[in-house]
Amino acid sequence: MSPYVRKPDEKYKLPTKYWLLILSAISTILMLLTFVFNLSLSPLNFIVSYTIIPMQKGISVVGDSIYQKKETFKTVNELVDKNNELMKQVDELTYENNMLLQEKYELNSLRKLYELDQTYSDYPKVGARVISGSTNNWFSSFIIDKGSDDGMKVGMNVLGGGGLVGRITETGKNWSRVLSIIDDTSNVSCMVLSTNDHLMVQGNLSTMDNGYITFSQLSGNATNVTVGDKVVTSNISDIYWPGIQVGNIYFMEKDSNQLSISGYITPSVSFEHLSEVLVITELKNQLED
Repeated sequence: MSPYVRKPDEKYKLPTKYWLLILSAISTILMLLTFVFNLSLSPLNFIVSYTIIPMQKGISVVGDSIYQKKETFKTVNELVDKNNELMKQVDELTYENNMLLQEKYELNSLRKLYELDQTYSDYPKVGARVISGSTNNWFSSFIIDKGSDDGMKVGMNVLGGGGLVGRITETGKNWSRVLSIIDDTSNVSCMVLSTNDHLMVQGNLSTMDNGYITFSQLSGNATNVTVGDKVVTSNISDIYWPGIQVGNIYFMEKDSNQLSISGYITPSVSFEHLSEVLVITELKNQLED
């Protein structure tokens, strides 16, 4: 038997698409009869009411739905584009703000250096930028961008922020290493500015975590020295120029021998945020020679 011959017990089913075409044709014919021939037969009106009008409503609903989805999709795309544009503007403004903050920080730093330069105007100085720090949180030892080609020498005093930073301990052609007064190996001969009493300031990275370094060898008879007094480099130091501010006395007490006083000093320089320094370009021992 041919595969294209319908079996006797099979019912023929018209495909849905043909039904749709037939109904569309009937609707069109009825519409033409209604509007062209101005027919007002109630059976025709009845058929139109239950076939064409619901179909038109359905088509209208589907059309409105498609239009609304298209408009929604268009709106979403516009919002995405606008959001991307705004995010780009935010990134640009954030970058500009960061640059302004950086310039403000550098300006403040340079202003402090200028004030420091004016304070110690008797000393010839040159500016330098910090290009490498220590491995800990403090600038106990760091590298600056000036070296022997720029006239840097071992022993030169380094200033920054509010006073003494340290001294140069090593030089290269275009770099120098600076040892800070807060380093464990540092010792600075100092005196109390208001009384001229001498003391020795020692670097101490352990106590520096609390914001101060140590001092010792202050005479037990220095009864006029009080907490808050300024401490500066003394005139008997063989390395540091005299009168450079080191810090302020934070705490003091008599030693067990009752002959001397020890305690803590808060440094004048912020050793967490060094970026630019001033180098005194004359050695103290050169002047003495």
